Amino acid sequence: MQTGNLPQSLSMNSPFGGPSASNPTVAGAPANKDRKMATAEHLVLDLSNPDLRENALLELSKRELFQDLAPLLWNSFGTIAALLQEIVSIYPVLSPPNLTPAQSNRVCNALALLQCVASHPDTRMLFLNAHIPLYLYPFLNTTSKSRPFEYLRLTSLGVIGALVKVDDTEVISFLLSTEIIPLCLRTMEMGSELSKTVATFIVQKILLDDVGLDYICTTAERFFAVGRVLGNMVAALAEQPSSRLLKHIIRCYLRLSDNPRACDALRSCLPDMLRDVTFSSCLREDQTTRRWLQQLLHNVGVNRVPTLQAGAGFDHMLVN
Repeated sequence: MQTGNLPQSLSMNSPFGGPSASNPTVAGAPANKDRKMATAEHLVLDLSNPDLRENALLELSKRELFQDLAPLLWNSFGTIAALLQEIVSIYPVLSPPNLTPAQSNRVCNALALLQCVASHPDTRMLFLNAHIPLYLYPFLNTTSKSRPFEYLRLTSLGVIGALVKVDDTEVISFLLSTEIIPLCLRTMEMGSELSKTVATFIVQKILLDDVGLDYICTTAERFFAVGRVLGNMVAALAEQPSSRLLKHIIRCYLRLSDNPRACDALRSCLPDMLRDVTFSSCLREDQTTRRWLQQLLHNVGVNRVPTLQAGAGFDHMLVN
């Protein structure tokens, strides 16, 4: 299966948002850009033709065409409807899980184009106001660990990741009005390392917004759900370390410690392995994450491993 349509290396870089591959200052570049635009326009028209759509999805998702593909996708007649048709068409094979590699690859190509729209400043809020992220949630709700399903979840998370990357409270508020937190927590528990990292990145970006932090820390139930999953991930990383994933987990904990009640609860439920030398070698080359961890331990006032059981400090959060 091709993997070129998956989120780029988990850096959450917008696939179509960066500089164009051609430099306008180089002789011949404007003509090259015009040719790419003409090609893209032709392929976008092909998306509305079921017989030509598969090839158009493949070619457009290669990301090398030109910088402003998103407005063309959004404003061309029937294009978004065609992409949604691709998504909806595989709902029947999600349960029981019968998704084939070819089906997964095709819908991942469609999702890559939606990520392009979600990444672009001119189309991001239009994309959000149309509630298009909700069409992706059935993919995030799957549990099969087969490669076709894993790629489907990962590419869907890439679309959500493109939305939260912009640090927009309106985006965070929309996502919190949906089931994004439980869906991300599920992936953080059962996904591959890569999908766990994207899902944790999304939760991190939600927490970094004041609206998101307040939402998670409003009730003990929400806080405990997030804390339990983060704690389980820390325990798993002790067996199979991943500095990239650990970095996002520690940043989530550090942000939680900015909330007074959550900080108080973390004194008794912060994983022991974050307080000893378990991850010393894993973080040896990552000065930023080491600094975050030191700040986290300072915030919660942890100097030694407590005797309280994990979760014992949540009871007080039930008191308003």
